[in-house]
Amino acid sequence: MQSRFLISAAHKSSGKTTLSIGLCAALTERGLKVQPYKKGPDYIDPMWLTRASRSPCHNLDFYLMGQDEVREVFETQAAGAEVALVEGNKGLYDGLDLDGSNSNAALAKLLDIPVVLVIDARGMTRGVAPLILGYQAFDRDIRIAGVILNQLGGSRHESKLRAVIEHYTDVPVIGAVQREAGMQILERHLGLIPSNEAGEADDQVRQIAKRVAEQVDLDRLLALTRGQVRTDLVMPPVPPASRKLRIGIMRDAAFGFYYEDDLEALREGGAELVPINAMRDTQLPAIDGLVIGGGFPESFMAELEANASLRSEIRQAIDNGLPAYAECGGLMYLARSMSWKGKTHAMAGVIPGDVVMHDRPVGRGYVRLKETGASPWNSAAPEDDIHAHEFHYSSLENLPDGLTYAYEVSRGYGIDGRRDGLVYKNLLASYTHLRSTRRFSWVKRFLALVEKCKSAGSVSRQAAA
Repeated sequence: MQSRFLISAAHKSSGKTTLSIGLCAALTERGLKVQPYKKGPDYIDPMWLTRASRSPCHNLDFYLMGQDEVREVFETQAAGAEVALVEGNKGLYDGLDLDGSNSNAALAKLLDIPVVLVIDARGMTRGVAPLILGYQAFDRDIRIAGVILNQLGGSRHESKLRAVIEHYTDVPVIGAVQREAGMQILERHLGLIPSNEAGEADDQVRQIAKRVAEQVDLDRLLALTRGQVRTDLVMPPVPPASRKLRIGIMRDAAFGFYYEDDLEALREGGAELVPINAMRDTQLPAIDGLVIGGGFPESFMAELEANASLRSEIRQAIDNGLPAYAECGGLMYLARSMSWKGKTHAMAGVIPGDVVMHDRPVGRGYVRLKETGASPWNSAAPEDDIHAHEFHYSSLENLPDGLTYAYEVSRGYGIDGRRDGLVYKNLLASYTHLRSTRRFSWVKRFLALVEKCKSAGSVSRQAAA
C-alpha cells in the first residue's frame, strides 16, 4: 500500500505550498521515497517540491491534458514511491467551470485519493466547524482524510480549534502549525521566489521540514491516506530514439521554467540536453538546437547584458539557421532590449522589438491558439486548438510591420492580443508556454526540425559553437 493524498485548502494563500514543501522534505528525511505533483500550470512550486523530495515534480493539468493522461502520469510516476503527494491550486472546489470539472476536488476524484485540507485559522474559533462540515457536505464523493490547521496564534488558539473540531465533526486534526516568520518563502510577482534563485533554498527547506515534522503527526497522515496503486495505468518506459541530437537548454537563475515531462520527452526523442548558463558561459557549445525557457530575466538584466559574447554567438547561430525555441523569458532575452524600473539593458537582438515590464500582468492564464501554418515546425495539418498558458508582466513593443507569426490567439493575449509565436528563420519565440502532451507534442515537432536541419547539413554545429 502507498500513502497518496491531495493537499488542498479552503482558499488560496492558505499556506498549502509551504506545508507541501515541508511534508515532502520531512517524509523524505525519514527515508521514504516521495513523489510530488502540482495541479495546474506552474513552474515555481514544482521547483521547490522537487528540491524538497529529491524527486522530479510532475504537473497534472485538466486543460492541457486529457483525463486518461492525467491518471497515467500520476500512476506511472508514483510507481515505486511510498508516498504520492499532490499539491492543489486555489481552493478545494475552485475552478474555471461552474460544475467544478477542473477543480482540485475533481482531480482527487479522478485519482481516487483523499484530501488533506489546510485551513488558514487566523481569526477563527468556533467557525471552523461549519467550514469543515460544509466542505464535507458539498460533495460526498470527496473524502477529507484530515485537516492541518495553519497560521495558529498560539497553544490556546490551537486548543480551542481542536476542541471545536472534535466536538462537531468526525474529521481528525493531523497537524497544527503555528504562525512564524521562518515558515515563509519570499514572493515576487509570479509567486514564490524560484528555488533556483534562492541562495539558502536547501537551508530553508530543512527549516520548514523541521517545523512541519514537529507540528504534524506524520505517522497518522500516512496511516489515514493509504491507497492502492493502479498498476494497470502504469505506462511502460519509452526507449530513447536512436537519433542523437545535442539540444542546448538555458538553465540558470534567470531561466528555469521547464516542465519535467518536456525534458523527459526531449531525452526520449534522442536529445542530449546540454546546459547553458546565460550569465556565466561566454561561448555557445556545439549544439544542434536551442531551447530557452521562461524565468525572470528582468531580475538579471545587467548580468545578461554583460555577457555580450554569448548574446552575440546566439544571435549569429540563429541567423545561421540554428533551430531554436524560446518561451516568455526566452523571448524577452532574444529581444533588442529590456526595460524595468527605469533601467534599460541590451539583450540578444534577434527579435526586432523591445521588452517593457509593467506593474500588472499583460497576459495571464490559459490560452488557446490556432496555427497560421507559418511555424518552422512543419505540419501537414496545422492545429486549430492548441491549449497552453501564459503569465507575463512584460510587453514586446516597437515591432515593425510584416513579421511572421506562428499563432492566432483565440483565447489569451500573446504578443499583441491577436498573435503570438514570432518566426525568424528556424526560431519560434512566444509568450505562450507549451506543454508536450498527447494533445500537442511540441517536442516531437521541434526535434523533427532539428534532425532535418542536421541531416541536411544546413546548420554547422561548429558555426554555432
